[in-house]
Amino acid sequence: MSYLEAVLQAVLQGLTEFLPVSSSGHLSLFQHFTGNSGEAGVFFSLMLHLGTLIAVFIAFRKTIWQLVLELFSMLWDILRGKFSWKGRSGYRNMLVMLLIGCLPMALTLLLKDFYTSFSADDSILWEGVFFLITAALMYAGDRCVKGRKGPGEIKPGAAGIVGAAQAVLAPLPGVSRSGSTISAGLLCGFSRETAVQFSFILGIPAILGGSLSEIFDLQAGDLQAVGLGQILIGIVVSAAVGLLAIKMVDFIVKTDKFKYFVWYTALLGIVVIGIGIFEQVVGMNIVAFFGQAA
Repeated sequence: MSYLEAVLQAVLQGLTEFLPVSSSGHLSLFQHFTGNSGEAGVFFSLMLHLGTLIAVFIAFRKTIWQLVLELFSMLWDILRGKFSWKGRSGYRNMLVMLLIGCLPMALTLLLKDFYTSFSADDSILWEGVFFLITAALMYAGDRCVKGRKGPGEIKPGAAGIVGAAQAVLAPLPGVSRSGSTISAGLLCGFSRETAVQFSFILGIPAILGGSLSEIFDLQAGDLQAVGLGQILIGIVVSAAVGLLAIKMVDFIVKTDKFKYFVWYTALLGIVVIGIGIFEQVVGMNIVAFFGQAA
């Protein structure tokens, strides 16, 4: 992998991680057309996720810090026998709901090889199908009755639904993690601001866990195929671009622009399915096909 390809993938990851368009799906397409798919491509994608994870910590540092303080406060109340669920603050409620939302992640671990198979194969047909699923989810979230629930009003059932969307749907390349979880939150009655905030903070353990598990499974060939320098540059660039892209999240929340991403992912899904079918018919990558024809 060249440094230019590493930077381009990092920019793509930083831009698409926070927008509801599926960063994994876009990276899968990029790797497919540039010949960087396979296990090494999957590994590099997860390294780029670490960069955007850094961006999340920086962007939501105040809320994350309050949740950390609330965690210690809650543990202290439990040790003193003074824990009260009825008198909980909004941050305490959000903290517990985030913990509940993390429980479905066990399913992701069980289905890890299943999810990896889609990113590591030589076809993009399924990516197109998953882009259409993203469009359908966001359409449902955009068309539902606008909710007003804040962090202190999230219920366990709703937290579990958002967590299930992240654990079961988001790992599929082409299904947007933010799009699926934000849509799930909106369908559960969250306000748009709460849905976005809950989605991104809930993504921290998911992204961190997935990246760490990949590091433990790291083989010398994967690191050699990508390159240490490319990995470091990729993490830094994806973090920097991710911070800029987070401003787009505020734009989505304030101006209610979900529908534009619905049309984008739907159109992209149709195009990708068409290309995937074409490649299966001709038996080669579309870039290679037209390069050969030229």
